[in-house]
Amino acid sequence: MTDITINTQPTPNPNALKFILNREVKADGKTSFKNPGQAKEVPLAAALFDLRGVDQVHFYQNVVTVSKFTFETWDNLEPAIITQVEALIDDHDAAFTDHDPEVERRKTLTGDLLTIETILDKRIRPALQGDGGDLSVLTYQDDVLLIQYQGACGTCPSSTTGTLDAIRGILQDEFNPEIEVYIAPEE
Repeated sequence: MTDITINTQPTPNPNALKFILNREVKADGKTSFKNPGQAKEVPLAAALFDLRGVDQVHFYQNVVTVSKFTFETWDNLEPAIITQVEALIDDHDAAFTDHDPEVERRKTLTGDLLTIETILDKRIRPALQGDGGDLSVLTYQDDVLLIQYQGACGTCPSSTTGTLDAIRGILQDEFNPEIEVYIAPEE
């Protein structure tokens, strides 16, 4: 194997950091692990949850994004994350599969929802996923779209302002000038 290089990059969320590798961590799609139970089948993700302060882990292409709880500092956590990744990356299988209920859900969408999802896939999700987050569409009725943020986006300060405004503006320009977009409360 080639030597591993890891570059750290901030995200808009002060409690999330991107670790950009010269190796693939997710061969297809993206995966967000919200708790250690979801990560148990992926040893690299499970090991990151063993670190004090890790809240969520997100794999996308060659990026590992880690969200932390506010009580832990990056000064302590960042070097520990790098050490774990370096120790486990050679045995990591980037082609791991996880059940994606989104594939099944999209088969049943109405035309409007499918159009909205396509616009979000093209214009919004790549940026969110690159920073360790995403969004899911919950409902669309009477020109009101209800979304929920995932991963690092869920605790990002800009998710309720600039990001939400961008989503609304793009959907108004490309889909429906009357659409309004709201964030659903956490469950």
